[in-house]
Formats: sequence, C-alpha cells, structure tokens
Amino acid sequence: MVAMAVPGVLLGTISTLRFHRPVPPKKTVGAELGSVTSQFCGLKITHKLPQVASFKPISAPLTPALQPIARRVCPFTGKKSNKANKVSFSNHKTKKLQFVNLQYKKIWWEAGKRYVKLRLSTKALKTIEKNGLDAVAKKAGIDLRKE
Repeated sequence: MVAMAVPGVLLGTISTLRFHRPVPPKKTVGAELGSVTSQFCGLKITHKLPQVASFKPISAPLTPALQPIARRVCPFTGKKSNKANKVSFSNHKTKKLQFVNLQYKKIWWEAGKRYVKLRLSTKALKTIEKNGLDAVAKKAGIDLRKE
C-alpha cells in the first residue's frame, strides 16, 4: 500500500515511512521594483506593484534622539573594566566587573587659557600632574580644542 506524494504527508509503505518536507516559497523582487514573483511548489505567481513617482531610498543617516552614554573607559590611558571572579566563603565563583576609577575634573589648560572638563581615571590625573596636560593629550591623540 503506497500513499500519494502530497507535501507534508507521510509517504511509503507501512514498513518504511518517510516524511516529505514541503518546498519553502521563494520570493524575488524585480530589478526595478516593478513586480514581485513568488514560487510555491512549482506555481509561479507574478504581481505588478504600483509605480510610485516619488520613490526615494532612505539615505539620510539615523540620528539618535538621545546622546550616547559615556563608556567607562579613560580616554587618556585607555583603561577599562576588568573581568574578575567574586569568590565566596564556600569558594563559589561568580563573574563580576571591576570598573575604572573615573572622575570628572576641571583642569586648567595653559595653551587654551581656560579650564577643560574631562572624565579621567585617577592614574591619568597623576600622569597629567607629572607630565602636563598638553603632553599627555598629544600622546593619547586627543584634541582639547574640541572639548
């Protein structure tokens, strides 16, 4: 006893059963967006799309409504958070992040004759005190005139 070949139906005799998987539909869009073609189990259906006179592709960049949140990375030293294990009394380890000690500071900039507000790590503050703001900013590739 043999069953007919119908998509999604068991085929074969009672001793050998096979499942025939239906062919997924294929959709193609015409070269000029003028028609949509769909093929399902050998049938070809074509539908012409209405022509829109003012069809323009979206090319303007998306501008976020909110400002991006500052990352927890020091711009001068490049320090960022460290992945560590939190170890309990029973020696159970869970992952945690050790963040950088970032501080907002207003630092006097001699070349610009003004204060510059920066978010720095405490290590960068020590380096600025030792070498000067211009030298550290130049080494890090930061332009202080923009800020």
